[in-house]
Amino acid sequence: MAALGSIVSPVPFKDVVHEEEDEHRPEEYANIISTLPSITTSFGPLVLYEGVWLRPWIVPGVIAVQQRFAPRPDDVLLANPPKCGTTWLKALSLATMARATYPPSGADHPLLRLNPHDCIPHLEALFSAGQEAKLEALPLHRLMHTHMHHSLLPPSLARCKIIYICRWMQDMLVSMWHFIMAAGGAAFPFSDLFESACDGKNPHSPIWDHILGYWRASKASPERVLFLRYEEMLLDPVSSVRELALFLGVPFTAAEEAAGSPMDICRLCSINTMKDLDANNTGVFGQFLKFPNRSFFREGVVGDWANHMTPEMARRIDAVVEDKLGGSGLSFTC
Repeated sequence: MAALGSIVSPVPFKDVVHEEEDEHRPEEYANIISTLPSITTSFGPLVLYEGVWLRPWIVPGVIAVQQRFAPRPDDVLLANPPKCGTTWLKALSLATMARATYPPSGADHPLLRLNPHDCIPHLEALFSAGQEAKLEALPLHRLMHTHMHHSLLPPSLARCKIIYICRWMQDMLVSMWHFIMAAGGAAFPFSDLFESACDGKNPHSPIWDHILGYWRASKASPERVLFLRYEEMLLDPVSSVRELALFLGVPFTAAEEAAGSPMDICRLCSINTMKDLDANNTGVFGQFLKFPNRSFFREGVVGDWANHMTPEMARRIDAVVEDKLGGSGLSFTC
């Protein structure tokens, strides 16, 4: 394990990369995308790329990452299906990994003035926009995020550490539906999203394949892939932060434990703290669809699905997921 003070802390992305006009490249890989199977759903079009249903505008980024991304050995990649704790994981990872430079109780902590998504770039969105060169502006120990399936990652990423988080599918779907509604598109019933999920045809679906890919990678290489579950993290966030720090090679010292550093990180990154910050109540975020920053902090609880789906619907999705995960050693039960 390296001493905390000897490690270069990750730097918030927005602090080193200035805003500029998007450089979308819609024609790149157009020939490939035009041949992909496609469907139209209530929440927009999807195309099937290498067995994964994706928004059309993100496919160029996925292909570009596969073909051009050059990871550094000290890169850290955060990964998950959409609406499975992305914002919280970004905040916790930055606060844990950068605590030597930015003490979690400090009044000038980046998370007090920046949305977590402004701190950690979304890899395939950046590549889709033709802005991957911005990654080179980041110093050592880059923190990045992806929604890509493990099967879509380039082999070169095998050198990097990956932190993965997943969530009960019921709550994930409810969160996704509210999030899509927040983008201001045409309203559609939750049942449409639910039916598509059962068929494995939501964005970044099949979700069970997404989860299984990282689960198997974590079992094969636990030193490289850390597999986390949102519900377990909510039950004991302090232990989860300790686990993060240990995995990242910067475990808490006895002095930090005595000073309450793990608890300070959990307090800083809690939804109650984040929801009250100006940075998370104003502005928008998104490379292609613009989401109000406040939409990233809706509830963050377990069991909200019961307000949107019937017990029969919950049992149906449970049965689908359990069938797909059968024999893997991983299970989900609401």
